[in-house]
Amino acid sequence: MSSKVPKYDEAYVWVWLPGETAPVVAGRLYAHDGLVSFNYGRSFRELGSAIPLYLPELPLKAGELPLLPGLTMPGCIRDAAPDAWGRRVILNRKFGVKGDEIARLDISELTFLLESGSDRIGALDFQFSPMHYEPRALANATLEELVQSAERVEKGIPLTPELDQALHHGSSIGGARPKALIEGDAVKHVAKFSSSADLYSVVKGEFIAMRLAALCGIRAASVSLVRAAGNDVLLVERFDRIKVTGGWQRKSMVSALTMLALDEMMARYASYQDLAEIIRHRFTAPSETLRELFSRIVFNILCGNTDDHARNHAAFWDGAKLTLTPAYDICPQARSGQEASQAMLISGNNRMSRIASCLEAAHHFLLSAPEALAIVEGQLRCIAENWPRVSEEATLSGTDRNLFWGRQFLNPYAFTALEGSADVLRALADELRNSVHA
Repeated sequence: MSSKVPKYDEAYVWVWLPGETAPVVAGRLYAHDGLVSFNYGRSFRELGSAIPLYLPELPLKAGELPLLPGLTMPGCIRDAAPDAWGRRVILNRKFGVKGDEIARLDISELTFLLESGSDRIGALDFQFSPMHYEPRALANATLEELVQSAERVEKGIPLTPELDQALHHGSSIGGARPKALIEGDAVKHVAKFSSSADLYSVVKGEFIAMRLAALCGIRAASVSLVRAAGNDVLLVERFDRIKVTGGWQRKSMVSALTMLALDEMMARYASYQDLAEIIRHRFTAPSETLRELFSRIVFNILCGNTDDHARNHAAFWDGAKLTLTPAYDICPQARSGQEASQAMLISGNNRMSRIASCLEAAHHFLLSAPEALAIVEGQLRCIAENWPRVSEEATLSGTDRNLFWGRQFLNPYAFTALEGSADVLRALADELRNSVHA
């Protein structure tokens, strides 16, 4: 089976520069000794509007650019590669690989870059040619067709040619759950589907969390919930695309993992404290951004989203400065007991999913103790006030309401270890938890 999977040793990086609706070739990626290196093309370096793909990682200069310590490929390039779900789609549609066969294959990152769809997150794409750009284009498909495609991939059943084209378009986006890309007249969406392995309404849980986050004042991506082929589908509006006369502009993005100069093998070291330091020095509107990030950490803990890893945070890149993107992938996670921990360290070596962890770290976000307490209290009251309405919007069943409320949302463990004046938050959480009928 592995003989079917080609090994590519080079790819050309194309980029949509700010304000443009067509890409230009930026440079060449090439594989060697288990690494993937990059160098800019002369034509790009001499282009007056050219910007570095990301700094300090890929400065705009001639020659092979050295990789940052510990990395096997540039992080800003890896950000544009498909993650678990996209890789499953590619291996199914292109090579007929499924199940346990995947783990036994030695497949290069360049293969995934070149075989995934072109409408990937951010402003990059990857081509075989430095001269001619040929998008791996969108095939118009209904949500019903996309749901059917996702189910076949999950079961390891090869896709039909029609369903192959329907799902291929979404193979370049990140994440482990079934998803696809949808293009409308003025906006684009990521469509997220239920999984056959779901033990509860994960799609509805994410819808509720994203809606409540926005109501709590967090800048979150717009979401809607629809039904297709008897399944729930979450539509998340893309914020990296701008519709203009003549086409679509793309906004360059990098993940927090790239900002922290880490890769998946080092992701456990990703820290909000370190990210806050980067924000202070490299972001637009640093004070407002620090408050926003702190608010997102608090909300993740209050809603039970422990999957807040460093690829689930990102920033726009304009060639000089970073700007935090809207929040995305806020999804309550299943938990069997009370104790939980966040995917990213909050400060020091502490990643425990407790509001006390946030309050102890507040100074890293340039917040006073009263300001931090006010943010937590405001979110608590907002979640409790809006829970009945938003869960009704999601047509959440009574069983799932009982599962989410008090377990994922406002779990008692989140309010342990509070001391002094902060202990009022525990009492408030108990009151609100008991006053709201799930």
